[in-house]
Amino acid sequence: MEVFYNMTSPFTTFHLIGIPGLEAAHVWISIPFCCLYTIGLSGNSMILFVIITEQSLHEPMYYFLSMLSATDLGLIVSTMSTTLIVLWFDLREISLDGCIVQMFFLHGFTVIETGVLVAMAFDRFVAICDPLRYNTILTNAKILQIVLVILLRMIVVLMPLLLLLKRLSFCKMNVLSHSYCYHPDVLKLSCSDTRPNSFWGLTGLILTSGIDIPCIIISYIMIIRSVLSIASPTEQHKVFSTCMSHIGAVAIFYIPMITLSLVHRFGQSSPKIVQTMMSNIYLILPPVLNPVIYSLKTAQLRGLLLKLLLAKSPPLSY
Repeated sequence: MEVFYNMTSPFTTFHLIGIPGLEAAHVWISIPFCCLYTIGLSGNSMILFVIITEQSLHEPMYYFLSMLSATDLGLIVSTMSTTLIVLWFDLREISLDGCIVQMFFLHGFTVIETGVLVAMAFDRFVAICDPLRYNTILTNAKILQIVLVILLRMIVVLMPLLLLLKRLSFCKMNVLSHSYCYHPDVLKLSCSDTRPNSFWGLTGLILTSGIDIPCIIISYIMIIRSVLSIASPTEQHKVFSTCMSHIGAVAIFYIPMITLSLVHRFGQSSPKIVQTMMSNIYLILPPVLNPVIYSLKTAQLRGLLLKLLLAKSPPLSY
C-alpha cells in the first residue's frame, strides 16, 4: 500500500504534448494552426451572423445549420487555448479539474454535433419525402424540443463519465498523447480500476454514435428510395444536390472521429506523431470545412455571405 501511495498523487497534474519530435519547430507549426483556427472562427461566426440577421433564412434547415456552426465554434474554442499555449509557450501542465472541464466542453460539443447531424438528416428526409407537410412537421416548437433532447442527452452521457474520473488515482508520469484532454487518453493513465469508466464510456458511445449513425443511414436509404422514384434525371440530380452539404458534414465529422478511436484502441504501437495528427484533424477539420461546404453548395447562403464580405463602408464625408 505504501509503494502504491508513493506512485500516485492526490493532486494530479497532466502533461500535454505538442508535435512529438518537432518541439523545436512549434512556433512555426503554430502558424498553420492559427490560420485554420481563424478560418474556422470567422467562417462559422459569419454563418451564424447571416442566419440570425437575415429574415429569409429563418427556416428549419438554417436553424439546424446555425446549431452546427455554434457547435463547431465551441469545439474550436474548447481546445484552441491549450493547443496554442503548448505551441507558443511550451506550457504543458494542466490539473485534473482543468482536464475535466475541458473534456466536458470538448466531448459535450462532440455529442451535440452528432445530434445536430441527425436532426439535419431528419430535416432533409422530411423536405424530400414529405414536402407538403414540411412546415407542419418541423415547427419552431418541434425544433426547440429537438434542441432540448440533444442537450439533455449530452448531460446524461457526460456527467457520470466525468464524475467517475474523480475517484481514480493516477501515476505521476501523466503524459497525455495530445495538446488537450481526451477521455480515453486520460483513462489509460490511471493506476486504479477503470472498468466502471470504460463501461459507461461504451454506454455513452452506444447512446450517441451507436444510435445516430444508423439513424442517418436509414434516413438516406429512404431518401434514395424516394428520389429514385422520380422519373426525371434532372429532378433526381437537383434533389440529391440538396443533400450533398450534409453528407459532406457527416463524412468530415465521423471519419476522423472513428479513425482516432481506432488508433487509441488498436494502434498503441503506431508512432506518437500519428495519434497527434489524427487528434488535431479530428477537431480542426469539421469547423474549418463545414462553412466552406455549406457556402459552396447553398446558393442562398452563398449569396448573402458574399454580400456581407463585399459590403463597402460608406464614403467619408468632408
